[in-house]
Amino acid sequence: MNRLLTGWLGDRRSWRRGLVVAGLAVLVALIMLLHAQIPNRVGNLGSLIETFLPWLGVAVPVLLVLAVVRKSATALIAVLLPLVVWLNLFGGLLTDKAAGGGDLTVATHNVNADNPDPSGTARDVAASGADVVALEELTEAAVPTYEKALASTYKYHSVQGTVGLWSKYPLTGVKPVDIKLGWTRAMRATVTTPVGQVAVYVAHLPSVRVKLEAGFTAHQRDKSADALGEAIADEKLTRVVLLGDLNGTMNDRSLNAVTSQMRSTQGAAGSGFGFSWPASFPMARIDQIMVKGIEPESSWTLPETGSDHLPVAARVNVATSD
Repeated sequence: MNRLLTGWLGDRRSWRRGLVVAGLAVLVALIMLLHAQIPNRVGNLGSLIETFLPWLGVAVPVLLVLAVVRKSATALIAVLLPLVVWLNLFGGLLTDKAAGGGDLTVATHNVNADNPDPSGTARDVAASGADVVALEELTEAAVPTYEKALASTYKYHSVQGTVGLWSKYPLTGVKPVDIKLGWTRAMRATVTTPVGQVAVYVAHLPSVRVKLEAGFTAHQRDKSADALGEAIADEKLTRVVLLGDLNGTMNDRSLNAVTSQMRSTQGAAGSGFGFSWPASFPMARIDQIMVKGIEPESSWTLPETGSDHLPVAARVNVATSD
């Protein structure tokens, strides 16, 4: 590569070739660097880009190949811009930050209302060894199946609307959380672990859609995220865990009411991006485990079940948390 670049630098034509490729490289870099400034007024374009922001890195090798094909020194140097920006944004996720400690394991899974094997899915999640499990998209017909399959592992549980919480430790203060939908898709409970009480929230925010005529339709999701953020901000306990399908990533500004006050276990103690959806080819982490006043120790995705989402799990340290 050094010999190739040296040869190109001595060729004046290499500086004039590949200007389009160079321009595309600068554009990709600017989109990543200034994504927070991309307006949401038209089709929630900013949130749409932020949902799949890490995938803009795919443009780097494509642009690199084009620069080589065009024998363009200008394009080759320009490709360094999106590479540097991408590494600055996401390079930290490429390393394994997991530690060996922790005293509480939690997991969450959108089980899919159309899951063909709820019993198998329940057994798979229980086999993760989680002390506390949240399930989303529960149907009234499937709830008894999940209850039966999880009864031997989890002594305590509560189902509120379409979300549920199963725990090896006692649950108190259980109540639905109003996220402005008109029906229950979020709940809150106090889990009394051997090392202290933890407020656990389970939430399934409304789905988003990408439509040609309307763009990224996420208004109801955003409204519910604001309501969930208010509920968590008003929580009396200092140790809080949020489990659920938020239908959005940590990069999406529309979830700021939640993400601004909590830490992602994957971002703090995971390895890789931890993409959870769709299960067949995960492209985004919309299933989240977030903590407040608790130290994340490790975070990972679980194997595929009968759902269109992957389960995600984390181990946290409650005892030493403030």
